[in-house]
Amino acid sequence: MVDIEVIAPNLKRKYSGVTSTVAALLPIQERELRIATIGPRLPLDWPQVGAMDVLWNIRSPIKGRPFRIWHARRNGEMLAGVVLKWMSGKKLKLVFTSAAQREHTRWTRSLIRRMDAVIAVSPESASYLKVPCTVISHGVDTSKFHPSSDRVQEWKAGGMPGRYGIGIFGRVRAQKGTDRFVDAMCALLPKYPDFTAVIVGSIKPEEMAFVADLKARAAAAGVASRIVFLGELPMEEVRTWLRRVIVNVSPQRWEGFGLLPLEAGASATTTVATRVGAAPRLIVNGETGYLVDMDDMESLQARLDELMASPDATIAMGIAAHRHVLAGFSIERESAAIGAVYDGLWQQSLSLPPQPPCHTPLSASAY
Repeated sequence: MVDIEVIAPNLKRKYSGVTSTVAALLPIQERELRIATIGPRLPLDWPQVGAMDVLWNIRSPIKGRPFRIWHARRNGEMLAGVVLKWMSGKKLKLVFTSAAQREHTRWTRSLIRRMDAVIAVSPESASYLKVPCTVISHGVDTSKFHPSSDRVQEWKAGGMPGRYGIGIFGRVRAQKGTDRFVDAMCALLPKYPDFTAVIVGSIKPEEMAFVADLKARAAAAGVASRIVFLGELPMEEVRTWLRRVIVNVSPQRWEGFGLLPLEAGASATTTVATRVGAAPRLIVNGETGYLVDMDDMESLQARLDELMASPDATIAMGIAAHRHVLAGFSIERESAAIGAVYDGLWQQSLSLPPQPPCHTPLSASAY
């Protein structure tokens, strides 16, 4: 604990997008920082510190730093940070990252006001914050998400019929637009016998009726055998399926940020997404994928029809998406920008010469 400069808590038991963010960043941040996480059911290979260690040593000196930093990404983590800051005797500063694109509750706003620095993952998220913030887009680890060396063979290895795959990734539910994907596939798969659709994501008990209805729709359209529910898979297998398919479909009804266009792009897979979350800043419409309005399912189907009709052109668009991600959305870039926020807090405490203001949101061109 004496050597730890930054604590990045992950206090939620269930795997979520926030967990994915912490998991992606920790190995990169570890190269430059003495960082650890804390929380239940953490993977053994994550750098971590125990709750009792934190409680016993929160007031202890930090090697080479005036204070530690607690980087929260959820309300509960902000609250825990506020309590620990009080216990630490000013030996802790609080950072919060917000991905939400909605008005915050009064409770959330009161917690945010207690933070020493705030990060928003997009200008849209920043617009809902009532405090100065730094806009830092999420990045993707391109050593883990990468193109297939032989997509044809990789698709065959998956054991699916046909020559090409089209997929939707994420928890199976209405918010993610799984029903929209299935409806589009019911209309298009009879027209394109070389394609199989895969649905990769967990199915919670409360979604069983929803899934039963989707399977009934597929059966009624005569494509039940070509819309395959793969369920929840280990992240390594998810990455493999992102490389196997040539189209990723992200028809969400709403989204805080949404990493899939980046993860798919890093995998050289074309994305068709609704204009929610950060998708409009991650996809160059018509070059690296397509964007459609949130409720325009006619356009969604038309774009998918276009991509399925020309697999070679679709694969070329995926290659363009890969170049786009490499140029502006690496996880190293995100880690460096977050590190600059930490450094800003430490420098302020040491009364170093003033730094350029870090609260001004980046321009859209930075995306």
